[in-house]
Amino acid sequence: MVKWIVIVVVLLVLLPLLAGRLGWLHGPAPSRLGVNEGRLKPPSRFRNSVSSQADLWPDHPQREYARISPLPAGAAEGGADAAWARLRHLVEGERGARIVQAEGDYLYAQFTTRWLGFMDDVEFWLDRDGGVIHVRSASRAGKNDFGVNRVRVEALRARLVSARG
Repeated sequence: MVKWIVIVVVLLVLLPLLAGRLGWLHGPAPSRLGVNEGRLKPPSRFRNSVSSQADLWPDHPQREYARISPLPAGAAEGGADAAWARLRHLVEGERGARIVQAEGDYLYAQFTTRWLGFMDDVEFWLDRDGGVIHVRSASRAGKNDFGVNRVRVEALRARLVSARG
């Protein structure tokens, strides 16, 4: 009997790991990413995303949870262009990150967790007129990200700001 319990426990641990490695836990790819009329996609309808533009959707059910400040565009010596280049460099250096699109003032990256392979989509838009870098970071799977997207963005913010010359 104990032998079967051990086998079941081992399988319960190994099956999610295998599913993650095979990409089965990525979740469906989002649609309508990018900047449209000065806006990134709205935050998720669940507690699994953050957006510096959350206030653009005043009736959004997760606006308070999703609200995060934009990144400073002048966070590095050399102004917005230097901050933008530094941000891209920081994203490229993140574990599990892959830049999918980098065109002009828009950057889209995917972050994959190490063990289970959950995927988050992160967008950055350099708003030159506003002097900020807007960000949207959202988990593809699940209804709660347990603060992972906020922690990621705030860590990038801290590293970006610490890069001032």
